[in-house]
Amino acid sequence: MKKILIISGGISKERMISLDTGLQVAKELRRNSFNVKISEPSNNLENTIKKYKPDVIFNALHGQFGEDGYIQTILETFKIPYTHSGVIPSAIAMDKEISKKLFLKYNINTPKFFTYSFDKKNSKLIKAINSKLKFPVVVKPLNEGSSVNVFICNRKNIIKIINSLKNYKKVMVEEFIGGREIQVAILGNRKLGAIELKPKRKFYDYQAKYNTNAKTQHIIKIDLPKKKLNEVLKTALKAHKIIGCKGVTRSDFKYLNGKFYLLEINTQPGMTKLSLVPEIAAHHGMSFIELIEWILKNASTKR
Repeated sequence: MKKILIISGGISKERMISLDTGLQVAKELRRNSFNVKISEPSNNLENTIKKYKPDVIFNALHGQFGEDGYIQTILETFKIPYTHSGVIPSAIAMDKEISKKLFLKYNINTPKFFTYSFDKKNSKLIKAINSKLKFPVVVKPLNEGSSVNVFICNRKNIIKIINSLKNYKKVMVEEFIGGREIQVAILGNRKLGAIELKPKRKFYDYQAKYNTNAKTQHIIKIDLPKKKLNEVLKTALKAHKIIGCKGVTRSDFKYLNGKFYLLEINTQPGMTKLSLVPEIAAHHGMSFIELIEWILKNASTKR
């Protein structure tokens, strides 16, 4: 019987989602006769690993310190296979500025953007938006996931919202693309599939993702020409390879006027009841346990 250590929780703003992912994965593995232990990264992780001696570590952490290369650096010292992407790809994918620059370098369409440091005057921000973009704009932290602290801003609320994000020291200001929300799942070198989301809210934000009352509509049979669907699948795989990702990733796109815009790539997509990758996998004949087992088999000591 394989021994699986699941690391979940953590200290990021996505802690609760991570705990849910860990519980869902553990429940499914135990149901299929795996020996499973769940641990917080702060709960004397080194001692836990040495005592439990897992065959594989399932990294169920989300957000900062969990999918930005930090925990991956620690895990590599144990020489035990761990899931998802390694140190450098995780760090690149988590940093929205670096990843978007790579997208542009390799001719992947992404919304126009610039970064804003809080040592500048707000008047410079307005001037930069007027010259480089136009209102409305999207303001977001450079290294958060799950749409944490992402806002659509207009002229009236931009300063108030920017001031509320001062703790980040630097944020991204991005062109707002209306369009349709398309998400693509990649498994290794396999284009698993795509799903379209129709949120009742302004966009697919944190509440739309994780609040069951948000009533976001999931459309698994996307109304797109086959050529266009293949295009977005190929683009997601291209981004996955460019960054050097391993295992499973989910790429977030907007589709407007015949063009796809890649917003970001997620190296550790959620595995909760509302998560998209398990839903895409199920539609293409891959059960939840088959998905988890694939991720575990794909684990390695150096990513």
